[in-house]
Amino acid sequence: MDESDESRKEREARSSERSKWGSAENGTERAAGPADSESARAAVNDVLEEMDREFVGLDSVKTRIREIAALLVIDRLREENGLSSQRPTLHMSFTGRPGTGKTTVALKMADILHRLGYVEDGHLVTVTRDELVGQYVGHTAPKTKDVVKAAYGGVLFIDEAYYLHRPDNERDYGQEAIEVLLAAMEQDRDKFVVVFAGYKEPMAEFFVANPGMGSRVAHHIDFPDYTVEELMQIAQMMLEQQGYEVSEAAEQAFREYVERRVEQPRFANGRSIRNAIERARMRQASRLFDAEETPSREQLLTIEDNDIRKSSVFADEQDAGAGTGPNGDTPDDAASDGRADTQDQSEEETCHVPSS
Repeated sequence: MDESDESRKEREARSSERSKWGSAENGTERAAGPADSESARAAVNDVLEEMDREFVGLDSVKTRIREIAALLVIDRLREENGLSSQRPTLHMSFTGRPGTGKTTVALKMADILHRLGYVEDGHLVTVTRDELVGQYVGHTAPKTKDVVKAAYGGVLFIDEAYYLHRPDNERDYGQEAIEVLLAAMEQDRDKFVVVFAGYKEPMAEFFVANPGMGSRVAHHIDFPDYTVEELMQIAQMMLEQQGYEVSEAAEQAFREYVERRVEQPRFANGRSIRNAIERARMRQASRLFDAEETPSREQLLTIEDNDIRKSSVFADEQDAGAGTGPNGDTPDDAASDGRADTQDQSEEETCHVPSS
């Protein structure tokens, strides 16, 4: 068997391993990597421009990604000019609340790294503690090594990474997973990149408790919460993509909804906005379904004020109506709001708005 056959079989094996976890790839076909610094610059600029077009807000995040990309492009240029250039440390930490775009930015970062030739495939493998830590002695190391192998050629995104470290439980095997990751991050740093993600304070504590891990992470990027105006932009983009419009009264109602919702527990930024729109669509559908006449095209297009204000977020208004919402309607998502937003705490879903 020649070298090319071996390489192909290794790639096929990695692809099979990736299918076990949350692996994602960018939609565009990839080349093996640019031939020179100019094509590298052009390829990276394509990705950065996509981020500017597709992502609402996140200005500080875009700036940090641009800085990292600039370092990598200049390193390639140094190589072309015969200047010494060691492979930079690329492991990263993304911190912020759910729904702020960490997973999607990691996917864009994988694309940049691939276009510059730092990773072979450019895919993203997304895991949590459950995919890394075993249930009995001798189970954790093979699990973690399998995940690492699946991430070769791409980026390994570890969501809520601090749950790997549970010092209060002597029988916990998370530390074993950390040790396997540490070894792979050092020995195989030319094969893959690790992104640790989660809330800011627990991530800081995780790196303090595991200094070897912290010393291998060169880039720390914080993802801020969206402002109310940015959340309104996100909502508008989502509605347009799904072919909906909102009446003037409904737009005002949704702004009030957002202003209230951001102050409540388990708010998940863009993800909570998406869930709110889905529930508004459901209320609109129920309203039109119960109507005696077949709805017109305009009615099918339009989300009305009442479709927003039936949310339990407006419970105080509904209480003022003796337990009913506007027009005597009982809020139809009083229970579902909490359940949906609890699900929002997972970091695995992509969080940017324009495409899933």
